[in-house]
Amino acid sequence: MSTLQPVRGTHDLLPEDMRAFRHVVETGRATAGRYGFAEMATPIFEFAGVFARTLGDTSDIVTKEMYTFADRKGELLTLRPEGTAGIARAFISNGLANETPFKVFYAGPMFRYERPQKGRQRQFHQIGVELIGVPDPQADVEVIALGRAILDGLGVRGNVTLELNTLGDAESRDAYRVALVGYLAGHLGRLSADSRERLERNPLRILDSKDEGDREVVAHAPLLGEYLNDASKAFYDDLKNGLMDLGIDFTENPRLVRGLDYYGHTAFEFTTDALGAQGTVMAGGRYDGLIKTMGGPATAGVGWAAGVERLSMLLAEPPAADRPVAMIPAGSDPILKREAMVLTERLRRAGFAVDLGFSGNMGKRMKRANKVCARVAVILGEDERLARAVTLRDLDSGEQTTVALDRMEESLRRMLAGAPEVAVGGI
Repeated sequence: MSTLQPVRGTHDLLPEDMRAFRHVVETGRATAGRYGFAEMATPIFEFAGVFARTLGDTSDIVTKEMYTFADRKGELLTLRPEGTAGIARAFISNGLANETPFKVFYAGPMFRYERPQKGRQRQFHQIGVELIGVPDPQADVEVIALGRAILDGLGVRGNVTLELNTLGDAESRDAYRVALVGYLAGHLGRLSADSRERLERNPLRILDSKDEGDREVVAHAPLLGEYLNDASKAFYDDLKNGLMDLGIDFTENPRLVRGLDYYGHTAFEFTTDALGAQGTVMAGGRYDGLIKTMGGPATAGVGWAAGVERLSMLLAEPPAADRPVAMIPAGSDPILKREAMVLTERLRRAGFAVDLGFSGNMGKRMKRANKVCARVAVILGEDERLARAVTLRDLDSGEQTTVALDRMEESLRRMLAGAPEVAVGGI
């Protein structure tokens, strides 16, 4: 019988991995809440057109990476490869045009058929935010500030750099497109097959190519910043000034583009050199044309997404597991086991995390208490049972005390808090 393995490009989140994973998501959720972003969720699959129409039919995601399948009625469905298009679809289909500014946080799995490598999987997880309905660059400043605050909360901001660029408005991009096509046409033989196909349909996407030959050509291409109109320059200046007002450092990267069709004006990435080739941990920008493209009203939008796995890899160490209380019946008497179960449930209902081993003598149960890194052991022996008491042992200091059952919760809280036990009569 062959050994069962997870599907290529997927991975199991074992308890230690899950602690880091949950820490990233919960830090993102709590920080987003402080900025006024409410959490929402969309289905993990949508009609294929939601992504094919919005991500662009020349994008790698659409042409190579989407998991698309027909359901039993022949409808083409796609596992979501990113979060923004689904949020925009929900904004339209739920009639939320009058609810702007619409500020949401999301977290969940995404799916892309890619070559698996460190920091890049076929099923991966993201946190993200979207701020819809605000055309002012103040919105861009807010979502970038929120992203930075999350990196601060995770203790990883020192390992990342904010890279910033502008893609300008539609008029600026049209002027740049003419210049870019003229330049690239002179180097047609050096471009990859994918880039030659994109030259007429979406030449700006060539700037995001990972092909080494394409990169060499692009390195000497005209810069979009040279073709910005006054309105685009003013928008970009307001963004940079807003970031400086908040003390947010950034590096301008005139070659930075976003790989999706619906972006304009702001493009940004938080990058690191600590993860090898997969250096982007959080990325986003402005997408004022997206919702109109999907059939909704013309509505501004800006947001970002961050890879949970990549952020987890940046953590100095996984967050420590919560230390439970260990319930230990000191004997094999069935009555003791039943009493221990009753007391365990009583403590859990009172809000304590309690581990109860299911078998073994006291020595084995104490070993299990050490294995789960218990903070306190609640020992129930025959003497304690007859006296309607328990013994509390501090597993860090070794100190222990016997307390009456009616004082068990109070005494346990004091011991967990490091406060001395106060004698209140006998047991």
